[in-house]
Amino acid sequence: MKNTVKIFVMLLILINYSCKAQQMVQTVKDVPLLKTNEQQFINKPLKNLLKEIKPEIKTATVINDNPFYFFFKFTPLQQQQKDEGRPEDRVSLYVYVKEPIDWKWERRPKGKELDWTKEDAEKYDNLTVIRIKVINSHVNK
Repeated sequence: MKNTVKIFVMLLILINYSCKAQQMVQTVKDVPLLKTNEQQFINKPLKNLLKEIKPEIKTATVINDNPFYFFFKFTPLQQQQKDEGRPEDRVSLYVYVKEPIDWKWERRPKGKELDWTKEDAEKYDNLTVIRIKVINSHVNK
């Protein structure tokens, strides 16, 4: 009986850990799931959305005119400029936020103004998400 209880408890811990460890977006192909599950992120901090994204965000453009939003890409700027890379990686994630974004283009490193960094993620993690939009560029080509 004791062994059965121990096994049951271990299974519960393992199942609980497995459920929490899985991120919603495992590959760039999964990015549309963020729009599908948009209600899960609305009126929540940006960090909640970012922690569900496993593929690295390579670039971010900020539009600081109401509405305020980030425009994330998963390919490096050089690839975007040359239209290189796999078509399915050309996904754009727009995240609209409630507050103005304190993004100073002139303070960003020269030549890396669009690079998204861990510091950016930490700085903007408490902005409130109000809308998500996903555009698959490859669908139209």
